[in-house]
Amino acid sequence: MRKLHTVNKSLHTSTALSSCLNLISPQSALVLIEDGVYAAVGNATHIQPFNSSLGIKLYALKPDLEARGLIETRLLSDIEVIEYIDFVDLVAAYSSVVAWS
Repeated sequence: MRKLHTVNKSLHTSTALSSCLNLISPQSALVLIEDGVYAAVGNATHIQPFNSSLGIKLYALKPDLEARGLIETRLLSDIEVIEYIDFVDLVAAYSSVVAWS
């Protein structure tokens, strides 16, 4: 089943991202929000193997990147930066949403 997963915590303060990546199913999507956007930074290569092998779509919320001064930072090449309206569209497009925090 295609699920939309959200992670809102940094790797430094939570195991939410690791837990999510261990349980995420193929053809799902992951949206990094709030402090979760730190995982989108170019040196955070822990996400890429999951994207390549499972076909997971990766997103990061632009307002949260901007709020943390990361919008000008080199992000992972597979990350698509989205606005709030895009996030709403994703929630509507997937059969369920799993929030990891």
